[in-house]
Amino acid sequence: MTDEPQSLAQKRRPRRGTGRVTIADVARAAGMSMHTVSRVLNTPENVPEKTVALIREAIAKTGYVPNLLAGGLASGRSRLVAVIVPAISSPVFLETLQVLGDTLERHGYQMMLVQNAYDPAQEYRTLSNVLGRQPDGIVLMRLVITEEARHLLKSSRIPVIEAWDLCDNPVDMLIGFSHEASGAAVADFLQASGRSRPALVLGDDPRASRRANSFRDAALRGGWLAPDMAEPVSVICKAPVPLGDSRKAMADILAREPKVDSVFCSTDIIAMGVLLEAAAHGRRVPEDIAVIGFGDHPLAAATTPALTTVRIDGSNIGARAGNYIVQRVEGRPVEQPIVDIGFQLIRRGSA
Repeated sequence: MTDEPQSLAQKRRPRRGTGRVTIADVARAAGMSMHTVSRVLNTPENVPEKTVALIREAIAKTGYVPNLLAGGLASGRSRLVAVIVPAISSPVFLETLQVLGDTLERHGYQMMLVQNAYDPAQEYRTLSNVLGRQPDGIVLMRLVITEEARHLLKSSRIPVIEAWDLCDNPVDMLIGFSHEASGAAVADFLQASGRSRPALVLGDDPRASRRANSFRDAALRGGWLAPDMAEPVSVICKAPVPLGDSRKAMADILAREPKVDSVFCSTDIIAMGVLLEAAAHGRRVPEDIAVIGFGDHPLAAATTPALTTVRIDGSNIGARAGNYIVQRVEGRPVEQPIVDIGFQLIRRGSA
């Protein structure tokens, strides 16, 4: 007998297995057909309870995990929602993410968390990779930056939500608030409080810059700065800003402007560092210096003194985003696809 050609022999080699338990293994363990196992997995309400119990026992014994990707290909749904945040380490989005995840889970969807900062060069690549995993929807905790990314998302024909911001031309749906309005509101509050030498400590992200610019414009427009002060003193730190860096920023401000009487911070964590550094320099809060944060961190009310801050209703954003995605995936219209949830200045002891 002559040997087969190498190429033919290679073709006849059995495929290498993955080692994973399959639906066939469950069927053998239960003594049932694969069709019956499939029915129990997909529509157990249409299968006798005794059969369901037997197959579920077999699933438990074999350690079988359904292939959701294959099921998604068959149904046209992955039941996966991608959520893109600028920084996973930032606590400002935690409330939104918790409620969003809970809302999706109640409807049988899972959340896939993706990090993508405000870098236009990375945005398109990140979104392409996310879309390659066939999510049923995408929620971004920021606005889309580039036209290429906007076109990519529009072409995907899946629900898209931009959150934590406002704009005139969203990709699809929008749930957020005006960063400019919040910055101006803080400036107006400090003016009404009789302050005249404000400072800013902020991270180097675009939204913090917009709040700071609006604060600065409102202060100049209101004419309440001290005569010898051209504009508020500001220090910009690499975001996300740790406590130590915010303390250094406050020390820098006190060295440059010893008479500073108020500080607006782009996050509550920054504000907590400012409180510590002010105390270290013997400055009383709020008697000598008013301190205002942003985000209403869970610890904001527990600082000494309790931190005045701008609160964003993250739970509202998360619940709306989750429900909107589910409604659109299931073919139901969203009556109010663009929502301005506003913000609230929470007055506590620090200002």
